[in-house]
Amino acid sequence: MRHIPPLLGVIAALIAVWYIAVVPMNVQETLTNAERAGATVSPATAVERRDMGNLALVARNPDLLGDSWSLDRPRLPAPHQVLSELYQSTIAEELTGRRGLVNSGTLSNRGLLYHALVTLNATAVGFLIGTGLGILLAIGIVHSRTMDMSVMPWAIVSQTIPIVALAPMIIVVLYSVGIQGLLPKAVISAYLSFFPVVVGMVKGLRSPDHMQMDQMKTWSATPRDTLLKLRLPASVPYLFASLKIAIAASLVGAIVGELPVQKGGLGARMLAGSYYGQTAQIWAALLMAAGLAATLVWAIGAVERRTLAKMGMAQ
Repeated sequence: MRHIPPLLGVIAALIAVWYIAVVPMNVQETLTNAERAGATVSPATAVERRDMGNLALVARNPDLLGDSWSLDRPRLPAPHQVLSELYQSTIAEELTGRRGLVNSGTLSNRGLLYHALVTLNATAVGFLIGTGLGILLAIGIVHSRTMDMSVMPWAIVSQTIPIVALAPMIIVVLYSVGIQGLLPKAVISAYLSFFPVVVGMVKGLRSPDHMQMDQMKTWSATPRDTLLKLRLPASVPYLFASLKIAIAASLVGAIVGELPVQKGGLGARMLAGSYYGQTAQIWAALLMAAGLAATLVWAIGAVERRTLAKMGMAQ
């Protein structure tokens, strides 16, 4: 509870800055609408206004900026416009829309809830694949010097490739062999999520000190016993820290994977908004993605607290 007042203060400051930024971002469209309504705009021609800076236009026309927060297709929508779009594309669409949950029995493919569910499915599958692969690679790296010297550098290099450039290639290659739908997006999601797990698990598996390792040797423990009874339990806090990063990266990968496919999902929703100039739709999808990421990270944190409590590890 003590974190709530500072959090609300930060949110209020961000909203205030957002409202202020709307004015110069939308000044060109606002002045054009005012001119069509018969107002006197300075400078008088659209060409002159185009060549001027937005802040200069704001300074020269302070009495004509009232519509900056209510444009139909703004460059930067105001917060209340984004919240209105978010409400219309979630609650209102499902309650009153022809394709909504109330009237059709299924989520509307025009609503954000449907697209969020599509993205969540790809995120979950990719996260599970990436986490499993990351744990296996980490175990191999810790127990094999050859893998440590060969696989780890390649894992690092793999993260330097821009995912926006790699995603279409992965989708095209998988489509050419008959794999389409959820799996290509999950592969891209797994590509981004496995690396944090590898790094965190390698650190965690190597966290037992020399005294603990020597103690296992005095008990004649096999490498398997050392892994199961010492290394893996010691790596649990590192694993959960990595999972929080990996789930967010997995969500980003799923969204990027939806851009070239355009068959549903928050990424496709954002792309459709950019095609038709619906910036409020783009921002609503962004807020939905942010809320989804926060929920997933919170869920992993809740599992972490219960797991560490059962293991007797204080947080």
